[in-house]
Amino acid sequence: VQLQASGGGSVRAGESLKLSCRASRIITSDFVKSRMAWYRQAPGKQRDLVAELTSGTSTNYQDSVKGRFTISRDNAKKMVYLQMNSLEPEDTAVYYCNVQVGSRDYWGRGTLVTVSS
Repeated sequence: VQLQASGGGSVRAGESLKLSCRASRIITSDFVKSRMAWYRQAPGKQRDLVAELTSGTSTNYQDSVKGRFTISRDNAKKMVYLQMNSLEPEDTAVYYCNVQVGSRDYWGRGTLVTVSS
C-alpha cells in the first residue's frame, strides 16, 4: 500500500485547508474495510492522532480539533480527506495519512501545514 498526502501549505489563523490522501496498490475491497486516520507531528513533539475513521462511519477526533476538523473518505477513489477549518497556530505540524489494513499499518510521507497568527 502506498499513500500520497497533499494539500498542506501556509495559511493565517482562522483560515481553512483540506488535506487529501490517495491510496494506491490496494484493492478496493481492502480499502473499504480499512481504518483511515490522520496524525500530526509538531517540531520537537511526538506524532499524535488527529482524526480517525473506521470502515463504517465511526469517527474519533483529538479534543483540540473537535468541531473544526472533519475526516471523510471516498472509497471509490481510495481517498481520505481532512477538512481543517478555523486553523490555529497550534495546528502547525507535518500531517501524516495512515491506513490500517488488518493488522498492518501504512504511512504516507506527510504534508506540512503552517499556521501563522
